[in-house]
Amino acid sequence: MRVGYTTIFQGGGDAADDQRVYTDELALCDLAEPLGFEMLWGVEHHFTSYTMCPDPVQFLSYMAGRTKNILLGSGAVILPWHDPVRVAEQVTMLDLMSGGRFIFGMGRGLGRIEFEGLRIPMEESRERFVESAEIVLRALETGVLEADGKYYQIPRRDLRPAPVRSFRDRLYAAAVSPESVRIMADVGAGILINPQKDWEEVSEDMRTYRKQFQELKGVAAPAPMVTGWVCCDKDPVKAKDMAQEYIGAYYESVMSHYELGGRHFANTQGYEYYRKLASYIQNKGSSKVVDNFIELQIYGTPDQCHERIMDIRSKVGNDGFNAVCSFSGMSHEMAEANMRLFASEVMPRLKEVPPVDFAELEAAGAQA
Repeated sequence: MRVGYTTIFQGGGDAADDQRVYTDELALCDLAEPLGFEMLWGVEHHFTSYTMCPDPVQFLSYMAGRTKNILLGSGAVILPWHDPVRVAEQVTMLDLMSGGRFIFGMGRGLGRIEFEGLRIPMEESRERFVESAEIVLRALETGVLEADGKYYQIPRRDLRPAPVRSFRDRLYAAAVSPESVRIMADVGAGILINPQKDWEEVSEDMRTYRKQFQELKGVAAPAPMVTGWVCCDKDPVKAKDMAQEYIGAYYESVMSHYELGGRHFANTQGYEYYRKLASYIQNKGSSKVVDNFIELQIYGTPDQCHERIMDIRSKVGNDGFNAVCSFSGMSHEMAEANMRLFASEVMPRLKEVPPVDFAELEAAGAQA
């Protein structure tokens, strides 16, 4: 199993503190390669302290110059918010500058505050994503930019600098809802799983995805990657307390940023899953959803963290795990200790895990 580190640059309420957040998070990123992480991931979000990285490609370009071998992943570039020409150019530049270390992760977005601020109608996200993905992926494979679609009309132009390596085996897309999973199979992307619902539901989504991918592309789907929020401590009580405080606070920020209990999902095309989630939160309250999210994550002693990740793998068949070790106002000292313990006592065991046998996984799912 490949093991990566994901940084999210989560801030607090005071904008004057944003410099400290960046200083601390970049210091942790500098540790990722020496500690043995094989991948370093950045995310894209705008306008709130939830995640203060509006340009993951710029962040990863900076890290490319500070590292030698670690792979650099975008988790993800939100295509409906960008000109596909600029995405293709930026991706190509980063890949050339890093010597082929870039893993291209893309997504279609969820936050209303972001769509409105970037002046893109949220209900157009699905169509814009598919159209943009086709343009960008074709350009990365052929070196040619060209489109005559509903949203993007691009005269034929060469992509220069030209891409020199295929992205077919290093292309992923963030997906939570069944709607997004189907779209990602259509464009031929592997899945980046950010856990927000029961792993049994995710397992069913992955079975559907693998079937659709095989039908559409004629080859087996790539194994997904899972991102998990980690609270690792040798004291199980302390680890659980950390999870309750920090992972719980993180999901509170998720609900706030995305307005997950909001009624706007009822009238927004393409977000049917979130319409149901919003209704659930409205009826049941947020505390149950927070508790469920905590239990989806990775907390406990190193042994318990390893067991949780292996249990997830048995359900979804991931061949990669990306750890988030700093979030929700965690002190820099606590975050670094969390990261170091995970790296020294959990990660080596994960790296020994062989590739998943999907036939075996499907058989186990059928029996369940």
